Amino acid sequence: MKISYYPGCTLKTKAKNLEEAALASMEALGVEVRELDRWNCCGAVHSLTDDDLIHQVAPVRDLVRAKEHGTDTLVTLCSMCYNTLARANLMMKNDEVKRDTINRFMDEEIDYAGEVEVVHFMTFLKTHIGWDKIGQKIKKPLENMKLATYYGCTLQRPAEVGIEPMGRFEIMTQLLETLGAPVVDFPAADSCCGSYQVLGAPDSARRATEKILGTADRLEVDALVTSCPLCEFNLEKHQAELIRRETLSKAVPVFYFTQLLALALGLGPEVCRLELNDGSAAQFLKSRNYAVA
Repeated sequence: MKISYYPGCTLKTKAKNLEEAALASMEALGVEVRELDRWNCCGAVHSLTDDDLIHQVAPVRDLVRAKEHGTDTLVTLCSMCYNTLARANLMMKNDEVKRDTINRFMDEEIDYAGEVEVVHFMTFLKTHIGWDKIGQKIKKPLENMKLATYYGCTLQRPAEVGIEPMGRFEIMTQLLETLGAPVVDFPAADSCCGSYQVLGAPDSARRATEKILGTADRLEVDALVTSCPLCEFNLEKHQAELIRRETLSKAVPVFYFTQLLALALGLGPEVCRLELNDGSAAQFLKSRNYAVA
């Protein structure tokens, strides 16, 4: 099986722990991944201004690259990249006027009309590989971890591109259960982490993460699991201050779902790049007898 893959900018820098664990897992599952040639930043955030078409050029150009690959499926990992690409793709499929404007503007590119399906990595695992096959490959089940899924804002919003209906959280839950982990019902699973407010209004971002981490603390969750580099950053950034203020009793490790997939598949801990996580992540794994590089 071969797929076209869009990494996005952060996965080549701060979130190598998200990407490298994913690529190693795909190889272990027998999937050949081909990264897009000449991909560019997708823009990270879908513009909410209806006539702001210039912001759609970046994601559409990536979709053109996928079409040039001769593929009908483009897989991505980052929640925000998925959201941006999927919404741009929907626009190019359904809005003839905007499609024509963008295609004429990008006069050196081939025309694009939504021929490629944008798929999040978790959806790909479910629909193209299947939980049964993944389960057969598990070598070190995550049996002694009490995990909570943290989707954040962009995996289910808006409904037209969500990986599943709002409030369901089944795909990540099924994945983690396939890996052998008990998963708790987490009422803050789709609460906003503060997003880019961490730059412009850090106190607002701290309050947002305090709600999420406080919920995890009350439920005695061992770790939170996410697919968004910005969520991972925000959830880790404020923990030391919240512990100092005694609004959080202890550190809550935050993992990318790909890191736990790689661990359960028995891959070497080096592919998980745990040095890029907060130190509590490695400490937690050591406490559960997982080898940590």
